[in-house]
Amino acid sequence: MKELRNEEDKKVAQEQLPKVVSLLDKLAKKNIIHKNKAANLKSKLTKHVNKLA
Repeated sequence: MKELRNEEDKKVAQEQLPKVVSLLDKLAKKNIIHKNKAANLKSKLTKHVNKLA
């Protein structure tokens, strides 16, 4: 997640996003993090990637 947040290149960020989203879903499924927390993180990361030029 840190790498994705700090990423400046949109193509690289778009390649990393599905992997991070999958990881968050797995953590939520195993009750390591709450499902709403995972949803909030996915939303913020997606907004960040879409905002990149």
